[in-house]
Amino acid sequence: MEGKNIVLVFEKTSTRTRCAFEVAVHDEGGNVTFLSNSQMGIKESIEDTAKVLGRYYDGIEFRGYRQETVEKLAQFAAVPVWNGLTDMYHPTQVLADLMTMQEKLKKPYSDMKLCYVGDARSNMGNSLLIGAAKMSMRFSAVAPHSLLPNSDIVDYARELASETHAEIELGDDIDKGVQGADVVYTDVWTSLGEEDKLAERIALLQPYQVNTALMKKTQNPDTLFMHCLPSVHDTETQIGSRAKKEHNLDSMEVSDEVFRSGQSVVFDQAENRMHTTKAVMVATCGSPQS
Repeated sequence: MEGKNIVLVFEKTSTRTRCAFEVAVHDEGGNVTFLSNSQMGIKESIEDTAKVLGRYYDGIEFRGYRQETVEKLAQFAAVPVWNGLTDMYHPTQVLADLMTMQEKLKKPYSDMKLCYVGDARSNMGNSLLIGAAKMSMRFSAVAPHSLLPNSDIVDYARELASETHAEIELGDDIDKGVQGADVVYTDVWTSLGEEDKLAERIALLQPYQVNTALMKKTQNPDTLFMHCLPSVHDTETQIGSRAKKEHNLDSMEVSDEVFRSGQSVVFDQAENRMHTTKAVMVATCGSPQS
């Protein structure tokens, strides 16, 4: 990507997405601009912003709130646009997750069972469901019925599964859902902007915490634990401290014991964000000799 210029457009805060993209661009020989204070959607339309950025840059990464925004950028920019996270999807994370599973499990995706536990209608729940369907995996979402993926996402995944022979299972039965899982995956109970719903989310999701007892329910001693991070696994964060003070919880979506265990591969996932980001950028806007 020597001589290529990439812009990172951020509406939401970030650690891994920003750092992975910045390091990936630099390592591949390109130049990067971090943009978090543009006029997009304020004094200038998304369409106009996309057309301007497309004149300056060879690729655009967007991390923000609405899926519609990244789709409009892609429609009007005339250069590759990468989704770094929206309210609906987090595809660059799932690529890193799939790479991590391949590294650690060392068997075909069609022989893997991935179980997502918690808020399965989140961007991670949606993306893992679709990713698993595309890769012929067995996918299980275990969540309260109100937090299972919406019907449109499920219908799309089932269409994919009919072609790839993936298996999809959705429900609130923890014992059934996690049995035989090669991977147990979870995410935070309160996403950005949902901090005011902490008490409601804890009441709904506490039975679905990934802890030692839940991991044993897989009946597979080699089950991996995965998390896209950040994680509220102790009280060393603002939200973790609040959970302790207001609800007497030492952890939320995953216990500290599981997070720090030998089954946990969360930091391998985090590293693989960088490697898969490089692959996506080089494949879509790298020079021909790449």
